[in-house]
Amino acid sequence: MIRIQTTILTATLFGLLTASGLAAAHGNVVPQAVATDGLEQLGPEWRTENPYRDSKDHDRALEIGSSAYNQNCAACHGLEAKSGGIAPDLRLLDVGAAGDEWFVERVRNGAVRDGRVYMPKMADYLSQEALWAVRTYLDSVHVEE
Repeated sequence: MIRIQTTILTATLFGLLTASGLAAAHGNVVPQAVATDGLEQLGPEWRTENPYRDSKDHDRALEIGSSAYNQNCAACHGLEAKSGGIAPDLRLLDVGAAGDEWFVERVRNGAVRDGRVYMPKMADYLSQEALWAVRTYLDSVHVEE
């Protein structure tokens, strides 16, 4: 009985928040601009591996990536990349080049399922430099399953 009441209360609360505009569907985010001053400019061709991983710009990329993640990714993927279940837990993304391929595919193409956008094409909004800085940050918070 308590489980049924909790389910009804949760559904009612979500309905009220959605109707009032206080809750938005997953993927309804407006990416915020990210300043990448101090990072090597990468040009229009997408790199296949994180150019900041072992570069002189690593520390600056980590700083920018942390801020950019919190501004643009944390709403869905969670603070410090600890997902609350809405979106993938990005701490589990493979580190190094092994995770770069998935990262590039996802930030360039987004995630759409059954015609519904679950993640926008972030590369349409953020520069390659900003997104590789986010990837640098994600490497820094990686955990093993």
